[in-house]
Amino acid sequence: MNLPSTGFAPDLLAGRVAVVTGAASGIGRATAIALAAVGAQVAVSHWRAQEAAAEVVAAIAAAGGHAIAVEADVTSEAQVEALYAHAEAELGEVGIAVHAAGVIQEKSFLDTTAADWDFVVGTDLKAVFLCCRAALVRMAPRGRGTVINIASELGFLGRAQYAPYCAAKAGVIGLTRSLAREFAPALRVNAIAPGPIATPMLSLEHMSAEVLAREIAIPAARAGRPEEVAATAVFLASDLASFFHGQVLGPNGGAWMGG
Repeated sequence: MNLPSTGFAPDLLAGRVAVVTGAASGIGRATAIALAAVGAQVAVSHWRAQEAAAEVVAAIAAAGGHAIAVEADVTSEAQVEALYAHAEAELGEVGIAVHAAGVIQEKSFLDTTAADWDFVVGTDLKAVFLCCRAALVRMAPRGRGTVINIASELGFLGRAQYAPYCAAKAGVIGLTRSLAREFAPALRVNAIAPGPIATPMLSLEHMSAEVLAREIAIPAARAGRPEEVAATAVFLASDLASFFHGQVLGPNGGAWMGG
């Protein structure tokens, strides 16, 4: 069995160790597999998705790569620290961190409760803060490493009935740019702001039929594939992106064309 081709050299990230959160499904899963396909060892972080995470690890192993599954609630400071400590104990020095765990909720603003806000912002922004800190506290003394945060086009555009999600993703963009300035030039911190991607999040479970129809009313006229976002992550993780600091790359099918 071979991992899907990324279009990059198979040894592009040989000898590197990556942590990928939200790696049991969607963009995180595709990113973990893509990083392994170019030589990285990967800690597949998940929350209560043991079977799905095990499948990712098995796929990587079957293709000759190496990965481990680590369960962690990324909204918990202690569990995030344990995730990074475990990854380094098992795989070695973490040099790539991809923070893809996230949730979404469609709800009118006036019906949004404080608990709704805490749930979405806690997972989509606070968790990124905790994960960035756990990664950077290890990378900074070594003077090497790269962090990639998964934001969203909605962090730029906004959307009715998605206020906590849009606010959180805008926060991820601001956090990324702040950290990029603070830790440059030795470390690189960038973000990816995908448009509509065909993952479990893009479904009637999370969005109304009206919103789903609007999702693909974009120049590309389709939803993207997780692998298209993963390829962007591979690029940012590699030395090919050595001049990228604080950038927000947008595999979004033309949904957002701003800077």
